[in-house]
Amino acid sequence: MITNKDMAAKTAEFLLTVKAVKLNNEHPFTWASGRKSPIYCDNRVTLSYPEIRTFIRQRFSEIVNEAWGDVDVIAGVATGGIAQGALVAQELGKPFVYVRSESKSHGLTNQIEGEIHEGQSVVVIEDLVSTGKSSLIAVKALREKGCIVKGMAAIFTYGLQVAADSFAKEQVDLITLTDYDTLLQVAKEHEYIQHADLESLAAWRVNPEQWSEDHMN
Repeated sequence: MITNKDMAAKTAEFLLTVKAVKLNNEHPFTWASGRKSPIYCDNRVTLSYPEIRTFIRQRFSEIVNEAWGDVDVIAGVATGGIAQGALVAQELGKPFVYVRSESKSHGLTNQIEGEIHEGQSVVVIEDLVSTGKSSLIAVKALREKGCIVKGMAAIFTYGLQVAADSFAKEQVDLITLTDYDTLLQVAKEHEYIQHADLESLAAWRVNPEQWSEDHMN
């Protein structure tokens, strides 16, 4: 079993290598919210690389077994967590469902796609945790179905305080393969960023709103 520290560093290296995570202080990215950010993350890119896809699937599966033991169902959060969750469910030999951000407006109006029943235990798989809002919407939907959510595993978290507070409030155990601090350390070691960039990158994580305002054109 790979150690947590090694796992976090290796995951971060993979994400940077295939540009699933991009860092740019001088030319910030614009998120869907309109805010500026020096980091952009699209972990769906990892699915195109068999070695990385396998690494992530195996690490997730180990985490599920070691942290939460036997579970009845694996659930993916739409859309980024669907493929990752399905891979984990296949590895563990478990049923799989996925959870939309809201119920469909047509057909059966499902929010949870797949077969799941009241009283079943679930681990939720997510690709990315930012504020935690969409992730916790999925948890709420599963709980309203009467399921027992044992926890959530994600590839990456920005480590924002708002997410930590939200997960604590909803009493959801979150384990991630890597995090923002590890990513910055690995990025510096492999010269994806310069030492001079670290202060600004750290400032963004402390106060993303203020950082965004400061970097608006």
